[in-house]
Amino acid sequence: MTAHFPLIEAEVAPVETALIGSLDMLAHDGAGVLGRGAQPGPYDRIDWLRATRDHIWPDTPFVAATARQGADALWLPLRDCGHRRARGFASWYTLAFAPLATPGCPASVRAVLLAAIARRLRRRFGAITLWPLEPEISTELQAAFRGAGWLAIERVEAAHWVAHTQGQDFDAYWARRASKLRNTVRRRAKNSAVDVQILDAFDPAAWADYEAVYAASWKPAEGSPGFLRAYAEQEGAAGTLRLGIARRGGRPVAAQFWTVENGVATIHKLAHLESEREHSPGTLLSYAMFRHVLDHDRPDLIDYGNGDEPYKAEWMDERRERHRLRLFDLRSVSGVAAGLAAATRATRRRLAR
Repeated sequence: MTAHFPLIEAEVAPVETALIGSLDMLAHDGAGVLGRGAQPGPYDRIDWLRATRDHIWPDTPFVAATARQGADALWLPLRDCGHRRARGFASWYTLAFAPLATPGCPASVRAVLLAAIARRLRRRFGAITLWPLEPEISTELQAAFRGAGWLAIERVEAAHWVAHTQGQDFDAYWARRASKLRNTVRRRAKNSAVDVQILDAFDPAAWADYEAVYAASWKPAEGSPGFLRAYAEQEGAAGTLRLGIARRGGRPVAAQFWTVENGVATIHKLAHLESEREHSPGTLLSYAMFRHVLDHDRPDLIDYGNGDEPYKAEWMDERRERHRLRLFDLRSVSGVAAGLAAATRATRRRLAR
């Protein structure tokens, strides 16, 4: 005799979506999972978003689309640019933008939540631009938004250089560098030595030296000195700051701003005096910074940030990419018009290559 039992399906929690209109509301909705202890990367933390608002986008309306299923949640923070257009809540200091997620959110659940966010955002926006995205994040977003009726247009936005150090000390790392770089450092150290100071706590006098070097360097004007100082102060208090100043004859000639956390050393900013270029103070300071960080912090990865400057290849192992993703709601008049214009421009660029 065969017994027949009814098929019992596991109950799936419903997906709830909402649009959040302030960072305070986002912090409350995140219930503590958007802080340093839960988010390993700085760009995914509520403190980073608040500093970005306070120093860079103080007058731009904030909105975050959120989707929640049981204990798992996802948030997509955006700037409302008006006229049904939005951009990711990021700036030129953000080296990687991505949806924020509760720790350990499974990939299958992320897909469901992102699809729900894509559907919810159609009520508010016809066009959204997100950058700088890691390629896998861009792929994930494209799948979710295309499935919800959006047109997705992707392009490579910037190069991104990293070195795989895997806990090595400096000597092991240095042995892998090209002889040209090693010889340059050796010659400059002999003929144009500098005194180097490396701090792991914020110091106002050293920061003033950093700002003076940057202002007199070849770099463009700093977009938001207030943001950068606030971040340096914050990371100094957390113990992740590595601030390097090179001096010649007591005068600051080069400066670098790093952080080291969760196995990743990130080079946020560097500069040297244009008048000192022939002495390569930046190269000598880099040598000292790499030695200090690799011998004392033993990171698994060194992140040289976004940009394809030739000198990065000498110090790094791998060239990655950051992508820009433009999304257009094909169910709205504004989305179709903007998408058509963007697609036409993209086609013209491809044909011009």
